[in-house]
Amino acid sequence: MALQPAGFVAPRYTDVSDHRLARTLTAEDRSEEDGLDPLERVTCRTHRRWLHDCVSSPLHVVIVTGTRWCRNCECALNVAIDQLAGDVAVHCPSCGETPATRATRQLVRACRASLATAADR
Repeated sequence: MALQPAGFVAPRYTDVSDHRLARTLTAEDRSEEDGLDPLERVTCRTHRRWLHDCVSSPLHVVIVTGTRWCRNCECALNVAIDQLAGDVAVHCPSCGETPATRATRQLVRACRASLATAADR
């Protein structure tokens, strides 16, 4: 892959009004090609947003990995984002529990990192 100048924005993100978001999306796309786990991103390539802004979308449920999924109840988990406090809460709408899984911990970590990165002006 060719070197890009600092602040480079990929063509697919040039219409994103938040320039920091556009640069971060571009950087994470490149990092993903170099081995970044897609589940560790702080941005969402599909929605072209910060992860914490779209994590509640049904597209972010990954049954195979258990991401936003309660295996006991076989249903999607709810995610609540408190942008002021910088907190992320995940719970099952059926049993009310937060699955103590690696996928849930990773999702909370990624959302908190997304909140922090978006707020770091």
